[in-house]
Amino acid sequence: MTEGALQDHVVVITGAGSGLGAAFAHRLAADGAHVVVNDVDGEAADLVANEVDGEAAPFDVTDSAAFDAAVDTVVGRHGRLDVVVNNAGIAPPFDRDRFDRTIANEMLRMEGRIDEMQPVDQLVDLTDDEWHQMLRVHLDGTFFGTRAALRHMQPRRSGVIVNISSVLGLRPSPGAPHYSAAKAAIIALTKSAAQEVAHLGIRINAVCPGWVDTPLLSDFEDDARAIITSRVPIGRMARAEELAELVRFLAGPESSYSTGDVYPASGGYV
Repeated sequence: MTEGALQDHVVVITGAGSGLGAAFAHRLAADGAHVVVNDVDGEAADLVANEVDGEAAPFDVTDSAAFDAAVDTVVGRHGRLDVVVNNAGIAPPFDRDRFDRTIANEMLRMEGRIDEMQPVDQLVDLTDDEWHQMLRVHLDGTFFGTRAALRHMQPRRSGVIVNISSVLGLRPSPGAPHYSAAKAAIIALTKSAAQEVAHLGIRINAVCPGWVDTPLLSDFEDDARAIITSRVPIGRMARAEELAELVRFLAGPESSYSTGDVYPASGGYV
């Protein structure tokens, strides 16, 4: 990729106070971008912003007015908005009992003992609040970010949006119906929006990471991590820096013919 290709570009990255978002911030800044680091945790946003010589914009992506105001402020300050990476997300908490039941069921299935398999109760125990919060953060946050960005990108007939989905949006997991639904919806939103604005020179693509070793998986116990890794053909989880290279490609001129496209980075999981 062309070194310095993002020089003077103004980039907003949500959920960039840690994990994938922080890696994206470092990678895009390394190629010259001025990065606006968003996170609901203001201290985390400040820390990463200082590391990349950017600026912090702490707000909750589920607050549409706050998102609009932050993007308007960025454009007012810099006169442009080149890239938005809608990355902010949450993960379902690790449930030891449900995990054990899932593994026991898989063993029974392999032995052909289907009648002995027990309900996992992931969906029937899912509360309204859990369902709505997952969709608010992932889907609403991506919609609010895309809408706010396009309001400034369309008049300039230029810009790039990268939406972070998941392999579970392509291959939904029975253990995370709300997460899978939200991530699949992001893919549909990406494709629809990309077709709407392609003639304006604006590109919108989605990245679908597989299992990435980030703080979102911090409560997964060692045996759970081992089982997850065993299902990834490449034999390990991804590093955040590896996903950052893909986001850098989509943010830059090298991907000029890509829009409405979906890029899995799964280590062979999909």
